[in-house]
Amino acid sequence: MSEPTSWPTAASDAPDPAALSDDPARARLAIALDVDDLVVAIRMARDLRPWFSVAKVGLELFSAVGPDAVTAMADLGYDVFADLKYHDIPTTVGRAARVTGALGAKYLNFHAQGGVDMLRAGVEGFKQGATDAGMPEPVALAVTILTSEPEAPADAMATRVGAAIEAGCDGVVCGAHDVAAVRQLAPAFVTMVPGIRPAGVDDHDQGRPGTPTEAIGAGASVIILGRAVTRAADPVAAATAVHAEVTAALTRA
Repeated sequence: MSEPTSWPTAASDAPDPAALSDDPARARLAIALDVDDLVVAIRMARDLRPWFSVAKVGLELFSAVGPDAVTAMADLGYDVFADLKYHDIPTTVGRAARVTGALGAKYLNFHAQGGVDMLRAGVEGFKQGATDAGMPEPVALAVTILTSEPEAPADAMATRVGAAIEAGCDGVVCGAHDVAAVRQLAPAFVTMVPGIRPAGVDDHDQGRPGTPTEAIGAGASVIILGRAVTRAADPVAAATAVHAEVTAALTRA
């Protein structure tokens, strides 16, 4: 089982989530629940909910427990980012995306490398699934360049953002240092930014990291934090510090 195998009890003085429901910093923060145990993920999500509005369900958790991971986070009141990075033939991607939309995920991503036809099938399937289930219209994202990839072809970002625009995507997943370029190509796009590391925190396997301040300053819509919070000695303190940093960055923006 992936670490952490247990989860510390949240501080008793943690703020009431209802009191932060309209907090602009919380609206910009996503927590990556990169574990393979739904019980641990739920404990994390409950304890960190005052500081994060989006829960990212990635391949590890989804592979371990399947759709229950998405519905459990939605039941806790999170907007769910199903970080499944679909990449297959258009028919397969469209059908899988339709199922994901019906689960109640707000965000779902597809590899832009799959091309316009695949992206379009994913967008249409995702939105149709949400409509059929009576859910609000979701947000389809194209993955541009992985944050673990420090070098990429010079024209990759423009090509992949162009494919996302043509396919009808609502936004992209990109690194903090790519947000400005995306904004020039597609000003209205949602930008979901992983690879976020507060100053002084280990980059781990992220080849294109950025700090919360850098990402928010560049115009990121939502920034994702995982190990910097969930593997911290005191996750609640780490979450509080990140929230304060984002609040300050938004004030300066």
